Amino acid sequence: MRQLFTPIEPYRTHTLAVGERHRLYVEECGRPDGLPVVFVHGGPGAGCEPWHRRFFDPTIYRIILFDQRGCGRSHPHAELAGNTTENLVADMETIRTALGVERWIVFGGSWGSTLGLVYAETHPGRVLGLILRGIFLCRPRDIHWFYQEGASFLLPDYWGDYIQTIPPQERDALVPAYYKRLTGDDELVRMAAAKAWSLWEGRASTLLPRASVVAHFANPRTALSLARIECHYFMNDSFLEPDQILNHAERLRGIPGVIAHGRYDVVCPVEQAWALHRAWPESQLQIIADAGHSAAETGIVDALVAATNQFALRFR
Repeated sequence: MRQLFTPIEPYRTHTLAVGERHRLYVEECGRPDGLPVVFVHGGPGAGCEPWHRRFFDPTIYRIILFDQRGCGRSHPHAELAGNTTENLVADMETIRTALGVERWIVFGGSWGSTLGLVYAETHPGRVLGLILRGIFLCRPRDIHWFYQEGASFLLPDYWGDYIQTIPPQERDALVPAYYKRLTGDDELVRMAAAKAWSLWEGRASTLLPRASVVAHFANPRTALSLARIECHYFMNDSFLEPDQILNHAERLRGIPGVIAHGRYDVVCPVEQAWALHRAWPESQLQIIADAGHSAAETGIVDALVAATNQFALRFR
């Protein structure tokens, strides 16, 4: 099994102003004159972590990571105003232009796959290739599965904790119920809802329990931005047209891609990867037999590092 590359630190960081309020944190790692790759994190609202730098050979790649609006080291924290999919796509173009990148590989998982795909369908000429994990098409049915009914049958104990903060009379519409609390004025209620929302996702993300993953989702700062921003997006159909990604998949033609998806992904069932692969014949779909959703799963790490090595040979 392939492992992550050794830990590295950025050689340069940036703060980029986007829109009226937002300031994005951007970092560059690896080789300054290397093959450009942009890491697109999940959530929306999760932010980047230091280990995300390690999917790429730092002697080959110019590794660009950024925290999307409202999360991680970007400011203001957990901000919803101006936080839309269209604006995040525009932010990626702002970063690409500011860093003088002509074309880059786009690497993203979960919501990062969503945003990476929308970006590629909007700016196909800027994308050398796509490496994607845990495909999330953000259709209403996909949100309903994880946040209303579906995954609840597989993880009833974790689900019980997730719904505990919502009164029984509001549980027929959990996303709106959470949104009311996550955007309310009561700080204690807001934080309790954020932790319950975030822990549900963290606990469901791995095939076997993994304390480090749960601890990340339980971090109050991460939980607040993740819950508020995710719920904001899901209340607005992720700012996407119905079936937008699949309906525009012809725009991906000619772009090589690798998709790694856990067979037992409870957060984003593998049907989503299968549907994308059928709509995008250039993609290579690898269903990882012993994995769930998280990028930290051993089999998914192996597949993603193999893909970055493959693209390094192809494009360097």
